[in-house]
Amino acid sequence: MTQVPTLTFLREQLRRARQARGLSQEELGKLVNYSSSQVSAVETGDRPVRPDYVARVDGVLDTGGLFAAMLQLIRFHAAPDWFRPWEEIERETSVLRWCEATAIPGLLQTEGYARAMLGLGGELTAEEVEARVVARLARQAVLTGSLRPVFIAVLDECALRRQVGDRAVMREQLQHLLAAGTEPNVQVRVVPADAPWHTGLGGSFILARLESGAELVHLDNQLRGQTMDSPNDVAALERRWEAVTGEALPRRQSARLIEEVAKSWT
Repeated sequence: MTQVPTLTFLREQLRRARQARGLSQEELGKLVNYSSSQVSAVETGDRPVRPDYVARVDGVLDTGGLFAAMLQLIRFHAAPDWFRPWEEIERETSVLRWCEATAIPGLLQTEGYARAMLGLGGELTAEEVEARVVARLARQAVLTGSLRPVFIAVLDECALRRQVGDRAVMREQLQHLLAAGTEPNVQVRVVPADAPWHTGLGGSFILARLESGAELVHLDNQLRGQTMDSPNDVAALERRWEAVTGEALPRRQSARLIEEVAKSWT
């Protein structure tokens, strides 16, 4: 069986490659446009190993894309088997519509929020948590890449007020939501707490439309997720989507509510 490299191994190899070229952390940082403290944080595990960092190191050290390939392999194996097909679908969508009642959607999570959420329950080791954080942050590139889908997130106000991590994590997360919502391809809409019960409270779901026009849906439960393409299932969730968005505030009013709640986390 092929041994999958871990993030600890990748960090060690990044450090060794730097030292083999006779570069200090400060010298490498200047070459890849990172500070010496940021390079140190990557090598010690205090900062995630991001795709843009390893790509720059690969370029500067002329490694032929070795570190980027290692990170891609780690990301692939970090995701549960049942989730990998959906990751492929995300990269091929023209429109993503995400209804989430209890948490911030993964494509809009900050590093701190994702780490706090994935670390709950103690089911994952620290290394597994870190690998999944890296994978989740890397997924977010679909929103900023060359083929950006229209992304509409509708979340319940309780997701803004339910604490994940410490107060600083929540404040940063809501500020990130505000910034993301200003992107031309991203909409963040909130169902206010005083709205009546709505179908979105029955469980989160995602609707994806591919460039080909095909429609798919993704549902999560406590154990795993499920991707479906049945026209009846898609139509049923389309109706629920329309009902939920009918209760959500418009884009600008949603931003004002997010800003108000963010202040409560100071």
